Amino acid sequence: MYSKLFFSAVLAVFTALPACAGDDGDKIDRTPKVHGTIRGKYEYQTEEGEGRFQVRNARVSLDGDLTKVVSYKVEIDLSDEGQIKMLDTYTRLKPVRGLDFTIGQMRAPFTIDAHRSPHLQYFANRSFIAKQVGNVRDVGATIGYSFNVGFPIILQAGMFNGSGLTDQKDFWTSNVNFSAKAQLFFPRGFNLTLSTQKIKPDNVSVMMYDAGAFYHAHGWHVEVEYLYKHYAHNAFDAVHALDAFVSYDIPLRKSFFTKISPVLRYDYMSDHSDGKRYSDGEEDTAGSFIINDYQRSRLTGGLTFSLDLPFVSDIRLNYEKYFYRDGAIPKPSERDKIVVEFMTRF
Repeated sequence: MYSKLFFSAVLAVFTALPACAGDDGDKIDRTPKVHGTIRGKYEYQTEEGEGRFQVRNARVSLDGDLTKVVSYKVEIDLSDEGQIKMLDTYTRLKPVRGLDFTIGQMRAPFTIDAHRSPHLQYFANRSFIAKQVGNVRDVGATIGYSFNVGFPIILQAGMFNGSGLTDQKDFWTSNVNFSAKAQLFFPRGFNLTLSTQKIKPDNVSVMMYDAGAFYHAHGWHVEVEYLYKHYAHNAFDAVHALDAFVSYDIPLRKSFFTKISPVLRYDYMSDHSDGKRYSDGEEDTAGSFIINDYQRSRLTGGLTFSLDLPFVSDIRLNYEKYFYRDGAIPKPSERDKIVVEFMTRF
């Protein structure tokens, strides 16, 4: 049913194309736009007394318009924690005002925080929702519609392979992975975002439901988001994740920095499985689901120093305090730490 509805909507997009594809009344600027994000940081784990330097991101993207209807984007990360990854690679069609169709490789429309680009993040390290629980980038197609009912509303829905970014050549499936998201931008800086997503990393379907809201005005950004993750056939206990934070911008005059922003976050996740079967620590279809991420909460506080330069540049200073449940085994990089990050966007 979901497949039929999605492709009916896509057919409507292409039906509208001929009516506007030949409209060249306005000149199109076909100059490609180049953007990049560099995040270099130093982390010091206070209990272990160990530190490290890291290039977290070195992203470069190319995007632009070919006609009034057709646009594109290509993005690659030359150092995602030391690995090269192809990220967004898609073509987008906008046949009529407010309507768009995108096909290619992209982040699935789901959650608030997992959908943020690195230069838009409020903290040096992502929330548990954005990193472990709701982080999905895949190959597929989406359709979106934006309209105004006194305030803007953005609706998005998509279908995806479920193969991830690297397993595409000989991947065929009868399974349907989907995602849907609604964003309501109320007056006075209030937003409500509701989304759902279905994935099947292995032999069991996983449904996720997310609800989030934020207030962004007068220098404040206050946000809260909750995600519920359910595994079919009770293959693993349902996962609960929460992200709540506040940021306040303090303008600075006659200073090296344009503003300073105190930030404070609390996030939580229960025991989490990535939805794949393991045996002796290795992926194995004869194995079973395991806990990939143990239940924990984290309190993060810090300051963000913003510089007024031709490139957007921030210095993020954070301290992260972890609280694990009894019996949990912390990962090497998921411990109490001080983080100093330099982020530059051009």
